[in-house]
Amino acid sequence: MNHHSEKAVQGLLFMLTSATVLGIWTGDNSLVIAKDRLALEKIRVDAGRRCFVTEDGKTFIPFGVNYFRPGTGWAPQVWKKFDAAAVREDFRRMKELGINCVRVFLTFDSFYREPGRLETFGLDRWEEFLSIAEEYGIYVHPTGPDHWEGLPAWARRDTISDPDAVSALVEFWKLFASRYRDRPVIFAYDLRNEPSVPWENSELLHRWADFLHWKYRSPPALAKAWGVEITEEAWNKPKIPPLDGPRQAILDYQNLREEVADEWTRRQVEAIKSVDPQALVTVGLIQWSVPVLLPDLRSYSAFRPTRQAQFLDFMEIHFYPLALGFYEYRGEEDRLANLAYAESVVREVARSGKPVVVAEFGWYGGGQLTINNGRHPPASEEQQAAWCRELIAATQGLACGWLNWGLYDHPEARDVTQLTGLFRVDGTPKAWARKFRELSAEIATCCVQLAEWEQTHPRPAFDFDQAICDPNYALQFRQQYLERFRATK
Repeated sequence: MNHHSEKAVQGLLFMLTSATVLGIWTGDNSLVIAKDRLALEKIRVDAGRRCFVTEDGKTFIPFGVNYFRPGTGWAPQVWKKFDAAAVREDFRRMKELGINCVRVFLTFDSFYREPGRLETFGLDRWEEFLSIAEEYGIYVHPTGPDHWEGLPAWARRDTISDPDAVSALVEFWKLFASRYRDRPVIFAYDLRNEPSVPWENSELLHRWADFLHWKYRSPPALAKAWGVEITEEAWNKPKIPPLDGPRQAILDYQNLREEVADEWTRRQVEAIKSVDPQALVTVGLIQWSVPVLLPDLRSYSAFRPTRQAQFLDFMEIHFYPLALGFYEYRGEEDRLANLAYAESVVREVARSGKPVVVAEFGWYGGGQLTINNGRHPPASEEQQAAWCRELIAATQGLACGWLNWGLYDHPEARDVTQLTGLFRVDGTPKAWARKFRELSAEIATCCVQLAEWEQTHPRPAFDFDQAICDPNYALQFRQQYLERFRATK
């Protein structure tokens, strides 16, 4: 969840690792870990089965959390307020729950203040974090540098379309991935949390002209395609098409944005693979990457899953229940609409043919949120646990990994993160933690092939191109999808 996406949230919003557990379960159901580190094998992708496996071929299902601690501010200061003793206690608690994978955010200010140089400050804490994870046999999933602890001047530009900024990120990954190429504890690299290509800036305008000249070659050809007159000025300095403009013009512009996203991903993946060919790489896609529901057409992230898949080892998608607005557990229709919405998003990502991890999911429970002037009704821990369990059930067979948003509740947060944790702030387990532990021992199956899944789950086809240029299409699709979804429940 991007802590700068609060308006979007307001408006719409396993099994245990196959490594041997060198520990003892005590009478009070706590786990005492032996001093020797748990042996972790490198995780790889089994493309044929569309899942993850260990080096000896055992199925691995990432089942865990996104990691940050309460009491560290918002956005969380993961590294600037690093407390090794607290982290070790967190990993002990996570091991008890059957967590086998932890996604954690790297930051510019702690790791990469200047292009071409890693910061010792962050690396020292990162090394300690990895060592603790190895002690408990839990894989770590780092997400590429972002703004949580501040931004250096050079990164206060668009780091997706700006060529110099992208080159700096390429250098980061060469340095970072080279340094950790021999650490199996690193499950995979996530290039960035919820990236999105801007709708408009000077770089996009420049590329827009080049895109149209390459595709259409002449003003008459462009005029014919768009069904409008194209002047010499409009040919040489084309404007961003208005949202009520020609559908083909909007589609062309969305395709340009997708090209920018593709180039951004390709360059960073190539950088990682050049120093560590065995590393797994993905991108943590925001749910607006699948335009089943969008605030408006400009909100489409332009990271189209089927295009991104050509560069990535597996796919990641984030999901929060916003089908009918901010989900408040008010009734069966809202519940079903959100489960159908979740399934439709993950299904579209699965069309890539790569394994899919729902790398952020969850919702609130165990109190009342203070966001939005406290207007959302309180939700019980049992409601949170039931929703999260149903989300996993709705996407099982399409996804092969799930990471809850947050280990703890986080009262300092300015969004639903206040109450999405497995634990309360004092470290006591919530109802969702107890259910999570049960599920961690039960989720042990691999993904079926999409064609096989669709034989037992008849659903309407999704026209992706139509969805990113026609603002009316998505609503009609969701209604049709919900009807089919309800019929199989």
